Formats: sequence, C-alpha cells, structure tokens
Amino acid sequence: MTVAGLHITRPTGDLARQFLAWRHRPDVTRWFLQQRVDDVEEYVADWATYDDHDHQRSVAVINGRMVGQATLSVVDGQGQSGSEEHVVGREGRLSYFVHPDHAGRGIATELARDALGHAFGRLRLRRVQAGCFAENVGSWRVLEKVGMRREQHGVKDTYHAELGWLDGFVYALLDEEWRG
Repeated sequence: MTVAGLHITRPTGDLARQFLAWRHRPDVTRWFLQQRVDDVEEYVADWATYDDHDHQRSVAVINGRMVGQATLSVVDGQGQSGSEEHVVGREGRLSYFVHPDHAGRGIATELARDALGHAFGRLRLRRVQAGCFAENVGSWRVLEKVGMRREQHGVKDTYHAELGWLDGFVYALLDEEWRG
C-alpha cells in the first residue's frame, strides 16, 4: 500500500515540535506508555538526533506535516557468557505512533516497513521485536501486515493507566524471514 503524498524522512527539531503538538492528545496517549514531556528543549534535541547505530527514528510527513514516527532501538540479544560477539547489538525493539487524524491509512505499516528495512539492511540485526496491548487491534494488525509473528500472549501482563491490567502481545521477525 502506498499512502498518497507520504514521505519517510529522518528526525529534525521542527518535526519534533510538530510531534509535541499532538503527542499528549488522549487518543494518542491511550496506548502510549511514556509520560509527559517536562523539558521541551531537551526532548526536541534528543528526538532530532535519535539516529545512530543504537537508535533510529523514521518520520512520516505528508504535505510538510509530521503525521507519524517509528523508533528502532538496538539491544543486546540474550546469550551465554563468552559469546558476546554473537549477541551484542544484534536485536531491535520497534515502536510507532501515528497522528489520530491520519490513522487507518497505512502510515504505521509504511513506518514499520521502513524501520525493518533499516534493521535488517544497514544495521544487520538478526531479530526485531515489538509489543502492544492486545486491545490495540490496529497496532497488532500493523505488525502482522509487515510479516511479524505473534510469539507471546501475556495475560494481564501490562498495566494501563485507564483500563488496569491488560493482556499484551509480543511480535518478532528474524532477518532470514524479512521479505523487504
């Protein structure tokens, strides 16, 4: 699916400020586990430079407006002592957000595909994982659309500020499974 006018780019301070304009809307924070931003300038500086080997952010823009973002964080895989070269920096954690006014148009899917392309291409990761609340149907559908498999269904394993303890899903994809 191609979203009309969609451009995937890297983060900038201006795009970070656009994100802050809608980041705290209740329809965004409903499934967002992070707290409010207290120091805007620190947040903008960090968000705009979040693009190195250990962290990468992709930003969705339509007609100059920031409408979504995906973050890929590189982490160490689990391993036995003495096998560090096989586990250090080899796995990724994927998350994404889309402006509620643009939800359901395929933007999160495009962001997730872009992040996975970087994970298995430039970063040469062996595995990427993503989690979501089981009740966040849109999120787990995105993960399935990009080829990730559901590996875990945790029963009431994550606390939601409004809804209490909810079930969660964990999805993953291996490098050799990526169909980019």
